[in-house]
Amino acid sequence: MTQPLTCRAPATGTVQLDDDRVRVTRWDFAPGAETGWHRHGMAYVVVPVTDGTLLLELPGGATATAELKAGIAYARDAGVEHNVVNAGDAPLSFIEVEMKHFPG
Repeated sequence: MTQPLTCRAPATGTVQLDDDRVRVTRWDFAPGAETGWHRHGMAYVVVPVTDGTLLLELPGGATATAELKAGIAYARDAGVEHNVVNAGDAPLSFIEVEMKHFPG
């Protein structure tokens, strides 16, 4: 599916750890910055570093918002597709931990 192009500044993703089990990335967003459209190939956990509001652009033109609270984690399954935008007027940061495999 082709997603709309935007003129927003990109968020900055800094990989902090990438081994055979997990990839840990810190995402930093200026106000209005976005990740760009992507589909998560792995289940993941997000740990907000700052409070803030995300605009989630979803396939088909739907949108949602998410209120982040520093230190309050949430998890999502693999397959999530979205564009994540800092909808607030202050910088926003979170840590994303992607799980490469689950012990079986």
